[in-house]
Parts: sequence; C-alpha cells; structure tokens
Amino acid sequence: MDKGKGVVMGRRWGVEFTDSSTTNSSRDIPDPPGFSRTSLDQDDSTLSRQKKDTEANWKAQKAWEVAQAPFKNLMMMGFMMWMAGSTVHLFSIGITFSALWQPISALQGAGKVFEPYKDSRVDLLGPKLLFIALNLGGLVLGVWKLNTLGLLPTHASDWVSSLPPAQEVEYSGGGIPMH
Repeated sequence: MDKGKGVVMGRRWGVEFTDSSTTNSSRDIPDPPGFSRTSLDQDDSTLSRQKKDTEANWKAQKAWEVAQAPFKNLMMMGFMMWMAGSTVHLFSIGITFSALWQPISALQGAGKVFEPYKDSRVDLLGPKLLFIALNLGGLVLGVWKLNTLGLLPTHASDWVSSLPPAQEVEYSGGGIPMH
C-alpha cells in the first residue's frame, strides 16, 4: 500500500446516535427537580471562566517569580564582590562593572520581561515595582563597591586638579642681604 493512499474499509462496530424508535426515550422522561438543560450551557461558561481565572492566577504567580529573580542575582553578586576583596585589580573591577551592567540592562528591558504575563485580570504594577527596586538595589551595591575600591571621586583630594591655586596671603621678607 502506498503512503498517503488509504483504503476505505467498513467499520465493524458503529453506533447510531439518532433516535428513530417509537418507544419511550430519555427525552420523554421529565428532568429531575433542580436540573435544567440550560445549566449544561452555563457549566461550559463557568468552566471557561474558571480556566481564565486559573490562567490569570498562574500569570500573576509567574510575574511575581520573575520580579523576585533579581534578589538571587543580588545575593550572588554580593558574595562575588566580597570574594573579590577591596583592592583594585582586574577581577574586582570586572565583578564591579558586571554588578553595574546587569541591573542597568535588566531595567532597560523591564517592559519586555513582563510582556508574557500581560492580561486584563493580572495586575503587574506590584511585580514591576519589586523588579525595579531589586535592580536598583543591585545598582547601589555596584556603586558601593566602586566606592570601596576608591574609584569614585568622593574626597576633596580627588578634585585638586580642578581647583585654582591658592592665593598667597602672607609674604615674608626682610633680613640682611648677604653678598
């Protein structure tokens, strides 16, 4: 037999769902008290509403999980910065700039992160605010590490080159010239 060319065979078993008998059928029996045939249609709408509610709850839960993900990154980055030490060398500078870059790039893509969870029934304001707050915390951690390494200009001596020379207030002179 060639592929794609099926052979039509008669079915051995078949059930005919049309009622052509003249005897009493289930349609002639009255419905029990409290049952109506319209409730079956309502059950379908109730099931679809429950399915939509379940989907909305799932989306809200996943949005909160995504919002809390930067916390794990924050803890890992804090540990790596602690392990890097407080001296300026290649590893500590790399870790510090990674700690600065990750939150910045995450904040730039915050809208895209929550795109799959957009729904009219799901409030994304809380998860987005938490996501932003945790990433700002990561940014603060990176800036703190820059300060610890002494790479931020926070002291007056860091700005000495831009200060004008001090004016001389006092002149000393006098005495006896020796020739």
